[in-house]
Amino acid sequence: MPRLTLLTPTTLLAVLALLLAAPAVAQDAVDVPTPASEAPPAAVEDALEAQDAPPSVEALDIEDDAAAIEAAGEIADEAHGDGEGHGADEGGHHGPMPPVWLVVPFALLLGMIATGPLFYPHFWHHHYPKVAVALGLLVAAYYLAVLGDGIPILHAAEEYFAFIALLGSLYVASGCILIKTDFAGTPRANTILLLVGAVLSNFIGTTGASMLLIRPYMRLNAGRLKAYHIIFFIFIVSNVGGALTPIGDPPLFLGFLRGVPFFWTVTHIWYIWMPTVLVLAAVFYVFDRRNTAESLREEAEDRGIDVEPGEVPGAPVVPEAPGVEDVAPVHTPDEVDLSGVRKPELEILGKAGFGWLAIVIAAVFIDPKVIPALEGTIIDLHHFGVPFGIREVIMGLVAFGAYKTADRAILQGNDFNFEPIKEVGYLFIGIFLTMQPALTLIGAFAAENADALGVTSFYFGTGVLSGVLDNAPTYVSFLSAAMGKFGSDVNVPEMVRDFALGTTLPAETFYLQAISVASVFWGALTYIGNGPNFMVKAIAESAGVDTPSFVGYVVKYSLPILVPIYIVVWLVFFSGYVLPHPPDASHAQAVVEAAGVMLRF
Repeated sequence: MPRLTLLTPTTLLAVLALLLAAPAVAQDAVDVPTPASEAPPAAVEDALEAQDAPPSVEALDIEDDAAAIEAAGEIADEAHGDGEGHGADEGGHHGPMPPVWLVVPFALLLGMIATGPLFYPHFWHHHYPKVAVALGLLVAAYYLAVLGDGIPILHAAEEYFAFIALLGSLYVASGCILIKTDFAGTPRANTILLLVGAVLSNFIGTTGASMLLIRPYMRLNAGRLKAYHIIFFIFIVSNVGGALTPIGDPPLFLGFLRGVPFFWTVTHIWYIWMPTVLVLAAVFYVFDRRNTAESLREEAEDRGIDVEPGEVPGAPVVPEAPGVEDVAPVHTPDEVDLSGVRKPELEILGKAGFGWLAIVIAAVFIDPKVIPALEGTIIDLHHFGVPFGIREVIMGLVAFGAYKTADRAILQGNDFNFEPIKEVGYLFIGIFLTMQPALTLIGAFAAENADALGVTSFYFGTGVLSGVLDNAPTYVSFLSAAMGKFGSDVNVPEMVRDFALGTTLPAETFYLQAISVASVFWGALTYIGNGPNFMVKAIAESAGVDTPSFVGYVVKYSLPILVPIYIVVWLVFFSGYVLPHPPDASHAQAVVEAAGVMLRF
């Protein structure tokens, strides 16, 4: 297993290449690039007419279609340059390509994160900071000394400071709020809490909602807290829940900074978000219901009471039922004396923490890309080459102020300590630096092959890589490639806005939907897919919860639960089999016979 884990990221590059080129997804792999405004009208009309051709094979002239598409593509190339421009980063940087073997440090770091706690825990817990930083510096040194290119390292530093400032400030601010309740952690109560967390994550971010709710969630389930409680919390609150606003999840915020309208996400994703969240909540409810029955049986048997198979202590059964008549909590509703029974209460202490959280959320928008008047001013620290900005400074001050002014009793009640944020901070130094070669290679591949890739490829490509890389830079890489496919530039806010709104072609909105949904949803695939994931794991472990290893998380939960649900999401919303593609998203159809099944592609 360790050997397989070490090879995963490198193998993934080859698998992705096969996925993107596979004929099985060719149903949408021949979409028409958007012609530039300077394009000759006749050529544009020919291409668009070809898109509207009837779907039957007899009515199609595929060769003529291909010629029209090629002409439109040449027009876009003339207006926007060749495919190299599609992979430009936010500064339009085109540096030397790193060698493929430079992905090895990233693979090694992932492998050690997966295997260290299992096979060499003493070494790992004492030396993981040195390992993460050393591997990161190794990649940084190669970029600087061999490739002579420091821009990717500067961008990695900027992204890291933004990441750790947001995560750290939300961690401290939420730790200053103590939610006390004596509600029981029933399946119903747990499910409601997860649904509330999913909604809340769109207002204070998946990180804020996760840090605020994870401790009271664990207290609700004290005595019966299992690994799946933490995993579904990560699935719903830390990832999928935050898909409706740019505040919700980092990839969507990056899209907002680049020009995607603020309310675009909620208007274009809510009908995908809602059934996905409800399905995940329903699966959790089944898990939790089964665990409740098992916990009650174990409690009864610990008291020396023999519980018959199929009977659940505490359920509304007849008191004389064999084997459960001596269990105190078991009564019919008519026999329960409710006089003097106090109703469960909910109390929130440290309300000042909400003020600190509000400052953090407000600071998120202090950015020259959101407030153009800040650009080039003394406040715009990035303009002077500093790898962090005024936003990160404010968040750091919030963390300091919140901790210093917090009630010590509240911190103690939350079992607050800095170990979880310390672990995340060190590990993600290595992750952000070592993943740069992988991001560059993947971005270049997607950009160079964008014209041959359809929405299915962008959905699964963005999704799978968001799970093993951080989902925010993965979102930007695939958004850049998708916009390049339609002759637009991700670095021009007006073009990003038009792309989001489908001003030229509705298919542009369709592609952005696929990329946005995949980056947010699939970020739950592993612990490192999204910032809060590892933080929640670290908090749970510090409280004594036996959470799955990196590999166990993927094998026991992501693959059997998440991946089938996400495939259904693709099937319903993006495949074209259930809901039709926009009229310009697929210019040609053909019918082939394979293994006796008629497949449309």
